[in-house]
Amino acid sequence: MAPSEKLPAKLPGLSRPASRRSFVKGLGAALPALTMLPRCGFAADDTANYAGAAIGWKQFAGQTITLGGAIHPWTNAITPLLPEFTELTGINVVPDFRLETAYLGALAIHLNRRDTTPDVFMFTIYGQGISGGWLEPLSAYYADKSLTDLAWYDEGDLLKTAQTFPLWRDGERYAMPITSEAVTLFINGDALAAKNLSVPRTFEELLVTANAIKTDEMSGIAMRAQASGNSSVPAMSFVFSYGAHMVKDNRAAFASPEAIAAIEMYGQLLSQAGPGGVSGYEWYHVLDDFLQRRTAIAIDSSNFATDISNPARSQVSGQAVFAAFPHVAGRTSVPFMSHWQACINSRSRHKRAAFLFMLWATSKPTSMRTAAAGLATTRVSAWSSEGFKKAFGAQAAEAALTNLQNADVDRAKAILFHPQSRPIMDAFMIGVNEVVTGAKPAKIAMTSAAEKANAAIRG
Repeated sequence: MAPSEKLPAKLPGLSRPASRRSFVKGLGAALPALTMLPRCGFAADDTANYAGAAIGWKQFAGQTITLGGAIHPWTNAITPLLPEFTELTGINVVPDFRLETAYLGALAIHLNRRDTTPDVFMFTIYGQGISGGWLEPLSAYYADKSLTDLAWYDEGDLLKTAQTFPLWRDGERYAMPITSEAVTLFINGDALAAKNLSVPRTFEELLVTANAIKTDEMSGIAMRAQASGNSSVPAMSFVFSYGAHMVKDNRAAFASPEAIAAIEMYGQLLSQAGPGGVSGYEWYHVLDDFLQRRTAIAIDSSNFATDISNPARSQVSGQAVFAAFPHVAGRTSVPFMSHWQACINSRSRHKRAAFLFMLWATSKPTSMRTAAAGLATTRVSAWSSEGFKKAFGAQAAEAALTNLQNADVDRAKAILFHPQSRPIMDAFMIGVNEVVTGAKPAKIAMTSAAEKANAAIRG
C-alpha cells in the first residue's frame, strides 16, 4: 500500500531554530542522564505479561551486565524501562551509549582486543563480527527451556524481514533484531505546496523538485555524503534502486553501469540542490536541517519520523510528508533496509543473563511499550498498535512499511554480512564523496572505489 500524499495543514512558526552544534551537543548531553534513571515499579498488567512466561526471571539475580549502544531511538525507548528489567530479574544493567560513529569505532576496538564488556551491544557489522569470533552463537540459548519460552516469545509475531535477517549462511543465529528501518523520503509539505508540486516518484522528478523548491534559506535536499561507511545507507538505496548491487559473487559490484548512474544522480542532487558543506554530512546533520527547515527534502532512515513528528523538537511536525523511496522509471524502488541487532559478546562473563535481557527487550510486551514511545520495533503487533501509530505517525508508519516491503533483504545482507563490510562501505563512500564534491566523475570515482574494495576482499 502506497503512503498517503495528502499534504498536512500548516503549522505556525515555532521558536528560533537551534544550531547544528547545539543539536549534536544535546544528543551528547543525554549520556550522563542515563545513569540517573528513576526506579519505577511494574503495573499489575505488566507483571502479568512477563509472569505468563515459563522462564525463571530471577535465576541470574545479582549479576551486572553492560549494555553498549548508539544514541538512537532504540536506546531512547529502552532506557526508561531498564529499572523495570532489574526489578523483574534482579540483573543490573549499566548503559554505555555514545554518538553512533564514536560508538561503532570504540566497539570494534573493544571486541577485537577480546574485552569482556560490553556484554550486550547494538551491532550492524554482522559478517565482521562472526568472522572475528566476536559474537556468541545463540541457537543453543533459544533451545534452552530454562531460558526461553518460545510459545510466549511468539516468533511468528516478528516481521518477515526480522525472522530471516539474523540467520547466518549455516542457519546459526548470532543476534536478535531490535529495530526495523528502511530509507524513506521526507518532504516539507509547505515548501512543496508553495511551488504547486506533487510528491516526486522518480529520481528525475526528485531532481527537478529539489531544484525548484530550494531557496537562499533552505536547500532543496539533504543526504549523507561524509567519506565514511557509516554514511552509506542513502547512497546504497540509490544503487539498489538503479538495479545494481554493493556486493555480488564476493566482489564489490558498484562499478557497474547501473551503480555509476545511481551515484551520478546522487551527486547531481547534492551538488545542485544540497546544502553548503554537505560533503561532511552524517545522519544527524540531515535530520537537524530538516527539523529546523533548513532543507525541504531529506532522504534517510524511517526512524527519523519520531523526531520529525515531535513538535517539541521539530519545526515541521505539522507539515512533514512521509513517502515511498523514489524509483527509476520502469523499475520498482529498492530502498536499503536493515535491522539494528543486539548481540552477546563471545567473551562476556554473563552470557545467560545477557540473553535473558535480549529476550525481554525484544518480547511482545516490551515491544508494545517501546512502540508507544515511537520506536519502529520488529513486531507486527507493535506496528499495528494505536500507541505506535500515534507516536510515530500513521502516514510515517505507512511509508516505512511500504519501503520495508519494497526492500531486498538479500541485497542488504550481502553487504552487511560480508566479513569486509566496513572497508567495502568506506571505499564506496569515499567514491561517493568525490562525486558529490566534483573531485571526480562518477565512472572514475566508483571504478576506483570498487578496486579498493576488492583489494580489501582479497586481503
